Amino acid sequence: MSTEPPVYPTALGASSLETITLLGSDLARDVMGTVGFGELSFWLATQRRPTPGETRVFEAVLAALADHGFTPTAIVTRLTYLSAPDSIQGALAAGLLGGGSRFLGVTEDCGRFLHDVLAGHDRPLPTDDDGWDALALQTMTAQRAAGRFVPGLGHHVHKQGDPRTPRLLEIATEEGLVGPHLALFAAIGRVHEQVLGKRLPLNGAGVCGAALADLGLPLELLRGFALLARTAGLIGQLAEELRRPVANEVFLSVDLNNRPVDPDPYVPEPLPGVGA
Repeated sequence: MSTEPPVYPTALGASSLETITLLGSDLARDVMGTVGFGELSFWLATQRRPTPGETRVFEAVLAALADHGFTPTAIVTRLTYLSAPDSIQGALAAGLLGGGSRFLGVTEDCGRFLHDVLAGHDRPLPTDDDGWDALALQTMTAQRAAGRFVPGLGHHVHKQGDPRTPRLLEIATEEGLVGPHLALFAAIGRVHEQVLGKRLPLNGAGVCGAALADLGLPLELLRGFALLARTAGLIGQLAEELRRPVANEVFLSVDLNNRPVDPDPYVPEPLPGVGA
């Protein structure tokens, strides 16, 4: 039987007696004080150092997703801290666990949706707005016929337009990084009214997913980048809670204004052909 110890290869952090290497670089000498956190996050996920343009777009996405006010993720973070001030990690985790299909998860959902449309397109991708509009119209029509929503379309607050969307498109354009995902997403914004009969905004979470997909980041990690950004926002929420607390007031507004009602028993829907 071999007595050789197992080997676990990694291009990420590895330590010896005197040095720490990270991504093939000396952490203390070549990374600290030289590489920004956004650039490093991209580098860690792809194991290639991003260009300055890619870093600018990526960090614009992180800024767009960091905080959006008293969302459920922010409220639950503050309330968890109220309940367990000795557990900062619990408060942050509580907020991050709320990143799902309605908040934050749209970033991943939109990126995956656009990627699936592009991967399933059996002809060369469009090269102008007319071509993208035609593909977007086809996509919207199919989604409407199937009774499915388009991720990234609509917003509960910014009903006249999410200010993050045109700005991120502008930054990506300036850096020459508008790829097929952003192009298709922008086209959906132009044509969806023809199918839905109403005008909806392209939301910031959706455009962030399109931008991240165009940067070539793994689709499986898109929600992770949204959570990375929101972690900074939740730290900000907790910092403000320390200075101007509102969690106890939120708690008491519910606790002191509840009212008893009669039970409303759950009745499951009958299965087809059972009990008929």
